[in-house]
Amino acid sequence: MALIPATILTGFLGSGKTTLLKRILSEAHGQKIAVIENEFGEENIDSDILVTESKEQIVQMSNGCICCTIREDLREALQLLAAKKRKGLLDFDRVVIETTGLADPGPVAQTFFMDDEIAESYLLDSILTLVDAKHAPQQLNDRQEARRQVGFADQIFISKSDLVAADETEALIHRLKHMNPRAPQQKVHFGEVPLKDVFDLRGFNLNAKLDIDPDFLKEEDEHDHDHVHGEHCDHPSHAHEGHGHHHHHDDDVKSFVYRADRAFDPARLEDFLGAIVNIYGPRMLRYKGVLHMQGTERKVIFQGVHQLMGSDLGPAWGPDEKRDSRMVFIGIDLPREILEQGLDQCLV
Repeated sequence: MALIPATILTGFLGSGKTTLLKRILSEAHGQKIAVIENEFGEENIDSDILVTESKEQIVQMSNGCICCTIREDLREALQLLAAKKRKGLLDFDRVVIETTGLADPGPVAQTFFMDDEIAESYLLDSILTLVDAKHAPQQLNDRQEARRQVGFADQIFISKSDLVAADETEALIHRLKHMNPRAPQQKVHFGEVPLKDVFDLRGFNLNAKLDIDPDFLKEEDEHDHDHVHGEHCDHPSHAHEGHGHHHHHDDDVKSFVYRADRAFDPARLEDFLGAIVNIYGPRMLRYKGVLHMQGTERKVIFQGVHQLMGSDLGPAWGPDEKRDSRMVFIGIDLPREILEQGLDQCLV
């Protein structure tokens, strides 16, 4: 049986997850979607779309979508759905997991890699994060959960941008870019998002291209959080920010890119990354890279979530292609200097 694609939908309280979800469920896209509401015993916010008297956890909807509200373990719900699909009791094409507004998406993502039974049935496609333009600046200041959700995202949807001034939205976009350069951002209105921007994004696909915004790779210091923008700074994302850069925030979730022209020594790199992940794993949200390794003519693609790290051989280097390594790290107060010096020492 083909693996069932899974999408994690996250975002702070009130960011519009349910609105987006309702839209996905009610659209006539011909896909049968199973939704897992990971509500952890809170009031089930979606009782209006899941009107049912039954105690059964799984509700089949009129358009063929399925909703499953769980108050226990995510693993059990995923196993139950996969088992029912295998036996022909339920028919669905993909799963969407809506996390609670206060959830850290990390453990949810890890479920797909840590558990063999889940890994044999599901393929984690991506983490989508909704950010509420009106309340996000305060939420990002006050709540680490909100910052983590941004750090984990493969795609960021900004909701309620119609409720704030254009320069405030621009400042938010710039801030989110610092925190997570690899997630494209898109403004959404009342959950109206084309399905191609929601499904099959392959955010966890190791063979995907290294999806770092190309502008981010141009100039290290342009996006370096400690870089001070002068008066005449022509950084593109300042175009709408008005005078002075009073929107600068020193968030604990930050990203940086590491680049090297020399090849990595595979054994040294493995030892170093293993040690780093051991020590800093809980603070490492997402990390990903395309590596030039000694001893292979192919690119090595690696990525990780917290302490879980995987790598795979990618396509061969082109005859005229510059062989270099690029890695992006997104995490909470990561020791950039230690990482950079350690990686330098792993080069041939």
